[in-house]
Amino acid sequence: MSIKIDLKIFVFILIFFITKQIKIYTLLMFFAFIHELAHLVMGIIMGLKPESIRLSIYGFSISYKTECDDYNKKIKKGNFLSIKKIMIALAGPAINLIIILFTLIYYRTYGVSKLFNVNIDQIIYANILLVLFNMIPIYPLDGGRILKEIIYIYEGLEKSYTSINLISNISLFILTVFASFFVMLFQNISVLLIIVYLWTLVINNNKQIKKIQYILQLCKNEQKNT
Repeated sequence: MSIKIDLKIFVFILIFFITKQIKIYTLLMFFAFIHELAHLVMGIIMGLKPESIRLSIYGFSISYKTECDDYNKKIKKGNFLSIKKIMIALAGPAINLIIILFTLIYYRTYGVSKLFNVNIDQIIYANILLVLFNMIPIYPLDGGRILKEIIYIYEGLEKSYTSINLISNISLFILTVFASFFVMLFQNISVLLIIVYLWTLVINNNKQIKKIQYILQLCKNEQKNT
């Protein structure tokens, strides 16, 4: 299993340090690690083997080796692997919701304002941000991954790529509009950085999908000629 580190993370750390937001960024990265650990555990439970772990500016990401048997088990127009991917994608936001629930119960029970020397409201705030961010229907965020696999099951492989590509672009455009107003009102540079990073993800994904569509079209043409 390989481990990759995106060097841009050090630039982000410097920016958040200068803007005096390093504490919340550190807290977000910590809970992002727990978020990804939930993905890892669920992937192992689902029988998948971790292939690589990548540390980037918005957290951690894990890729898995896929088994041929999962492709052979068909579900409508998809395959059993899609179910596993949905379960893995849901595991991350689910653990953040569990942390929020545990923190609230702890606060209600003991009435303390801190947990492990961290403010309760900061813990809840960080985990809410992670849930909302990851469930945005933009591929390759968790929300985008879940939606893509659902479309794959019901509509097939080609439709899943074209649909999630369109949904990702529309979602990010709407998010950019709202984020622009937020940045102007609160002058929060972290929101701007997140939007810029999401655009790089979507642009790269657009390029990959065009390549996939080209390959699928070639396969169709070959099937017609045979």
